[in-house]
Amino acid sequence: MPRTIKVESIENFLVVWNPKDGSELYSLGFYGKPLGISKPKIPEFNVPLILDLMEGVYLAEKRIITVYESSKKKRVTPKKLRQRAKRLYEQFDDKYAVYHDLRNSGFVVTPGIKFGCDFAVYKHGPGLEHAPYMVSVKTAESEMTATEIVKAGRLATTVRKRFIIAVPSLKKKKIRYLIFKWFKA
Repeated sequence: MPRTIKVESIENFLVVWNPKDGSELYSLGFYGKPLGISKPKIPEFNVPLILDLMEGVYLAEKRIITVYESSKKKRVTPKKLRQRAKRLYEQFDDKYAVYHDLRNSGFVVTPGIKFGCDFAVYKHGPGLEHAPYMVSVKTAESEMTATEIVKAGRLATTVRKRFIIAVPSLKKKKIRYLIFKWFKA
């Protein structure tokens, strides 16, 4: 089995202290954010890498990282990490299902908070392109007004992105993606 990267759990974040390991992880798929560098032009940097819990759960389940408690140097299992993420993220299971599906499909997925959505999704990666998609995760039971859809669509076109609503069905292990295309009449 290949070596896993050691990661320290500090509250709601994960830190890769070794810059070489952080650079390696970042180059695997733009995971995390190098401390103090918003969009590195090259995947080599000499600072710690910060991961959010969503990424951490994914990477831990793939056995790419091993997470340890900051104070106790005790290993944190992927199951325990998932429990922490459920406390942090509203509708974690639905959002993680979408994150997992997009990552497994080869997309780069980052938090979409600055666009008012759940995820910004890249074909190639931050620093190489602007995210072409903004994704909001909704359940089949969720209600969205026409006004909310128009607001999201206007924002998406203003920032030159396609607006997507992802609707996971955890029982069927399927995700429906509703992609909106806006046009002028």
